[in-house]
Amino acid sequence: MLDRTYQPSQQEPRIREKWLAANAFHADPVPVNQGTARAYSIVIPPPNVTAALHLGHALNNTIQDVLTRAHRMMCFETLWMPGTDHAGIATQTVVDKRLKAEGKKALADYKKMEAEGANGREQFVGLVQAWKDEYERAITNQLEAMGCSCDWERQRFTMDETCARAVREAFFRLFRDGLIYRGKRLVNWDPVTRTALADDEVEMREVDGNFYYLRYPLVRKTKDGQTQPVTWSELAALGYPDIPRDDAHGGDERAWIAVATTRPETYLGDTAVAINPKDARATALEGLFVELPLVGRVIPIITDDYVVMADPESGDAKAKFATGFLKVTPAHDPNDYEIGQRHGLAKINVMADDASISDKHGWEDVGDAHIFVGLSREEARKKVVMEFKARGLVEEVRPHRHSVGHSYRSHVAIEPYLSDQWYVKVTDDRLRGFAQRALANDQRSTETHVPQKGVEGDGELRFYPARYAKTYETWHDNLRDWCISRQLWWGHRVPVWAWYPHDDFGGAAKDFSITEGPSARLKKTASLLEMVAEACGLSGSIFVRCDGDDIQSRLLVCSANEEADRLFQAVDEMARGGDDSAVLTKYSDLLRSDNAASLLREFAETEDGTPFQQDPDVLDTWFSSALWPMSTMGWPQDGAFDGLLEAFNPTNVLCTAREIITLWVSRMVMFQRYLTSPDGGKTPGTLPFGDVFIHAMIQDGEGRKMSKSLGNGVDPLDIIATHGSDAMRFTLCNMTTQTQDVRMPVERDERTGKNTSPKFDIGRNFVTKLWNAAKFAMMKIEDGQPAWAKSPSKHGVTFNDLTLPDVWILSRCAQTVAKVNEALKNYEFSVYAQAMYDLLWRDYCDWYLEAVKPTVAESVGQQSVLRAVLDSVLRLLHPIMPYVTEAIWEAFSKIERAPIRGLELAP
Repeated sequence: MLDRTYQPSQQEPRIREKWLAANAFHADPVPVNQGTARAYSIVIPPPNVTAALHLGHALNNTIQDVLTRAHRMMCFETLWMPGTDHAGIATQTVVDKRLKAEGKKALADYKKMEAEGANGREQFVGLVQAWKDEYERAITNQLEAMGCSCDWERQRFTMDETCARAVREAFFRLFRDGLIYRGKRLVNWDPVTRTALADDEVEMREVDGNFYYLRYPLVRKTKDGQTQPVTWSELAALGYPDIPRDDAHGGDERAWIAVATTRPETYLGDTAVAINPKDARATALEGLFVELPLVGRVIPIITDDYVVMADPESGDAKAKFATGFLKVTPAHDPNDYEIGQRHGLAKINVMADDASISDKHGWEDVGDAHIFVGLSREEARKKVVMEFKARGLVEEVRPHRHSVGHSYRSHVAIEPYLSDQWYVKVTDDRLRGFAQRALANDQRSTETHVPQKGVEGDGELRFYPARYAKTYETWHDNLRDWCISRQLWWGHRVPVWAWYPHDDFGGAAKDFSITEGPSARLKKTASLLEMVAEACGLSGSIFVRCDGDDIQSRLLVCSANEEADRLFQAVDEMARGGDDSAVLTKYSDLLRSDNAASLLREFAETEDGTPFQQDPDVLDTWFSSALWPMSTMGWPQDGAFDGLLEAFNPTNVLCTAREIITLWVSRMVMFQRYLTSPDGGKTPGTLPFGDVFIHAMIQDGEGRKMSKSLGNGVDPLDIIATHGSDAMRFTLCNMTTQTQDVRMPVERDERTGKNTSPKFDIGRNFVTKLWNAAKFAMMKIEDGQPAWAKSPSKHGVTFNDLTLPDVWILSRCAQTVAKVNEALKNYEFSVYAQAMYDLLWRDYCDWYLEAVKPTVAESVGQQSVLRAVLDSVLRLLHPIMPYVTEAIWEAFSKIERAPIRGLELAP
């Protein structure tokens, strides 16, 4: 018999231990691979180890658990793979903040230690690892408390040995196949965390700023290479139109052109001024130059169609604010960078990695502009304007609200910054094309990259709700190569080693002005390295690439595994003058033959003391996340984990949020389809999943995102403590529609002092209703057992024994079974929850139980119907409310029943 009331705090821990002890959630790939069982699998979107889970995680994981439990009940061999994400920049930042707050050595101190050779990197990474361990435990405890039926024995972490192996292999293959390259380009730079960011890690925000109208004096070059000012009268003689008739534009006064900019400080890196060739002033300015104040740099006036022509009456803000002249700063603006590429302009970086003005990163002609060096970009902006005003070179300052990119992590304005970075060529058809052709035909809006008939995975990717397919499609149409390197310590180290040849003077070549083809020595070194690797049995574990075509050229060697890494360590130790015999002994397992040892000596002598240097950067977190559906199951090893990959990949569905369709969904499709290609990338391989369900976002009652800074966040464990896990799960499912986000009014609980929401009372009341209904039904069934046991029809109740209310409730139950199955198929969780609410509360409790109360004690048919409907209700509700249904089932399943012949209601 059930207790008088249901106490979640007592029941849930007990039931959870029961599940874990029974190993109830462990998936077995063997019957799937033998063809005797159907597979159903989901990989959890790995939560970041930055902090504990929030209510959005509770929604996402409730949805996944509902699907997992439902399919487990349908006799699928079901795998829900749990795990966590190292979240590179986010975790490193939060640990650094905590160290600073506690007054301990922080990241800057450890970087100083590393520079001094004191192993600061390893020590800091150890601190981050400790943070990861702490929050991984907290996250696991939260998921278990929510009732998540994950296969806990297979929990993964994006930097564990299994996932790291997959990352190395994926990078190696992409590098080998020309889909990963290193290039010096303009990147989105975060000056606080001091790392590059991908385009989709930049948040656009409206900020209040100004348009500064700066005057650049005009000059012409003389035959002897000198410059002389250009006057307004000379400009008029050249046909310059519409010169104002005032003293400032008098005949002998020095002429200028005015540029409009929101960032005056970047003028220090200007290398041209551009004008639209259709502008009437362009012809008169042909062959003239401008001289940058204080810097003294003389830069050309060029024509380019990109320049917006001035139109004060235009509704377009760009034309309205424009002067028709564009200062071109290729090293600090992405559009200017493209202009610079078209016109062969120099790229002058005038900032350090903290966005302060610097003459140490490529800016040489500092001149009188040294007064700006060392200033922050904000300070420099003010001082540049002040200096221009002092010289009469500020024409106007106009307030202007505009959109500025900010770091998604530090929330400061990003700086377009010229930097060497690693890129994945996602614009290649082997990645972008494979991803585009995966989308289902009926969810496509364009005729490009149409799925090919007969190609596995083409046209099989489907979004729920369907409108999000457009987000996926549009993203690929406007794709740029993906910057994957990050200037961090926490993450997967870039598995590439660089070797620079010496110059004739025995030192590494540093003269960037000298250019010549790759040296013969570089090629010889590459060839010899490949011979050493082959002798060590590692020919398939390294890939050598000559990078560059000038004296800055270097060997870039991608290493597929740790054994190959040790080869470089052996070379370096010997090349640095180490004891040959000691080195050979230390690496004897690697140098398996005399030939290998001999070649190693020869290579070390060739290397002449120049070390191999592993790239210090780490990979973007999303690189390892893009491999998640494969890496968690043992890829690239065939048959890993007893055939887990073969049995459960591709997975069935990915449940995620809309903001990472581009960051994550797209890249998982690209990587899996390419890396599982049966013919090296000519034909796409499998999809990582067939369906993508984009769930609603949880907001507070005012439609704001929940966050710590707003004080409107709700901790799932707080709700579990006051309402129980089932109440939280049911409420979240019931509120989750496919048409709008979830608004959850947030209130402060006066008793606990923590945030809660009255919405969860709906779930708690429903749990109570189920408990009381089950208690009533079980009491009537148990009381009525002697009656039906003595009945001639004890071996089964027929429909002739049923009354009209009995038939009605059975029909309502059957309709609900069909509705629930259809809702699961279409990921309509609110439909599922509401259907169960209507069946239990309105039909079963409010109507049927009231109708049979007077007669159920003497009616075998009604007792059987009570039992049959409650049986189905418990089964139907179990995926959403696993704890309370389990608690009821423990008692209910022991009650013997009289079956209703021909009736099957369970899902």
